[in-house]
Amino acid sequence: MKSGMPVQEEQVVLVDDDGRRTGVMEKLEAHRRGLPHRAISIFIFDAGGSLILQRRAAGKYHSGGQWANTCCSHPRPGETPLEAAHRRLFEELGFDCPLAYKTQIRYRAEVGSGLIENELVSVYFGEYEGKIVPDPSEVAEWRAVHPDQLAVEIEAAPDRFTPWLRIYVLEHGEALFGATD
Repeated sequence: MKSGMPVQEEQVVLVDDDGRRTGVMEKLEAHRRGLPHRAISIFIFDAGGSLILQRRAAGKYHSGGQWANTCCSHPRPGETPLEAAHRRLFEELGFDCPLAYKTQIRYRAEVGSGLIENELVSVYFGEYEGKIVPDPSEVAEWRAVHPDQLAVEIEAAPDRFTPWLRIYVLEHGEALFGATD
């Protein structure tokens, strides 16, 4: 943020059960109230098929210090999910790459501090082989892991991972990543 610019609260796009926009609300308030809203999740793979994960910075307003998929966020009002995906990938990890829409997933999960994610998520996949320079206020560290190994790690130590990553891998893993045998 440039000096002298007012702090603007992030807004999320609220949706009904059919995914239609019903309004906008400040992001933290939507999570406090557990209201359904649009979100994005990005899964970037390296050339060997390993998934790039990020460990959320400790100072994040929820799920700090936990491992998550490559990038997650919310489209702003007037922004498409794909535009938001490109924006946040660059803001969080310092790179951008071609993204392909994979699917849409709806989930609801308590994420601590009395906050609830109730999200209609547009999921994007991409491949990247280059420099990753995370914003330390967003990302504590990153690593790459094969989806099969990730499922094993989540089952062994679920609290190390965000609730949404556990849902994606354990409940939607086959649809997202194919058979893991």
